[in-house]
Amino acid sequence: MLVTIEADGGSRGNPGIAGYGAVVLGESGDVLAERASGIGRATNNVAEYRGLIAGLQAAAELGATQVRARLDSKLVVEQMSGRWKVKHPDMIPLAAQARALAAKFDSVSFTWIPRAENGHADRLANAAMDGTWDQGAAAPATREPAKAADSSPGWTGAVGQPTRFLLLRHGQTPLSVDRRYSGRGNPELTELGRAQAAGAAERLAAQGGIDVVVSSPLARARATAEAAAQALGLSVQIDHDLIETDFGAWEGLTFREAMAADPELHRTWLGDPSTPPPGGESFAAVQQRVTRARKKLCAEHPGQTVLLVSHVTPIKMVLREALDAGPALLYKLHLDLASLSVAEFYADGGTSVRLVNDTSHLR
Repeated sequence: MLVTIEADGGSRGNPGIAGYGAVVLGESGDVLAERASGIGRATNNVAEYRGLIAGLQAAAELGATQVRARLDSKLVVEQMSGRWKVKHPDMIPLAAQARALAAKFDSVSFTWIPRAENGHADRLANAAMDGTWDQGAAAPATREPAKAADSSPGWTGAVGQPTRFLLLRHGQTPLSVDRRYSGRGNPELTELGRAQAAGAAERLAAQGGIDVVVSSPLARARATAEAAAQALGLSVQIDHDLIETDFGAWEGLTFREAMAADPELHRTWLGDPSTPPPGGESFAAVQQRVTRARKKLCAEHPGQTVLLVSHVTPIKMVLREALDAGPALLYKLHLDLASLSVAEFYADGGTSVRLVNDTSHLR
């Protein structure tokens, strides 16, 4: 099946508020699919590539075998045609993703068109930047999921558009291999940890619709966040309130070693969130600062999607708050390395948890 993709992207500020649009047309010119999404703060070129990628994904889902891609970005057309080199670090992963998608078709051509001939995709991109794209009125074939539903999440009664948090735990470190308490120490990712971060980044880039990436300042979280941000064409913001628990004297110890060192205190710590490890930080204190960070992000990004890259305890704290659960959740909930969870917070106080400990992106 032969289809035509028309794609566009824009940025108000370059970099600034950005979004993309793509439409897939049949041989008779009928609309087979539309895709559009805001992508937070990005450049025009990043948005243009994201539009092409969304169009190629939609064409593949329709079962197309031949694709004609028409874009008003000279840069993207020349780079995808192989006539220009991809030099900018923000463009390299996007170009690679677009080429990988293009390789799945029997044939793909890239043609530059004037902006005046790209009106459909341009309207979609502007609607995405405005936050006014009506998916319900779009073509019925395939569409990118809304980054946050503009309705109640279920039986909670919450209304409006929530701030959605994609909660990504960092990849493996040497301390996590032996299941040691790893708080304010700063180990780097292992080779497997870097591969886990890359797998998460690939999944998130394919998903799209992420407005901002926020990370703990520790190296293992920052490296995981930077992999995702590069794939998304975004930068990483650091929030020190998202740092892992300070385990004090238990840093680097296993559960058994900490229990042997301070048996009474360790038993009390396991049942009392207000009790800190020796020289460390209580879970109650962690909850306080994580809630502060969450509220700040909700205020700064109402109705947007935030990729929050952190550690096991802060992520559990966000999920605990969204579930309105007691402190026992901290000990009963398991979160794997590089796992993804999703929680939503509505302006009227409603919350929803949509995903917990998903590792389907890991090989």
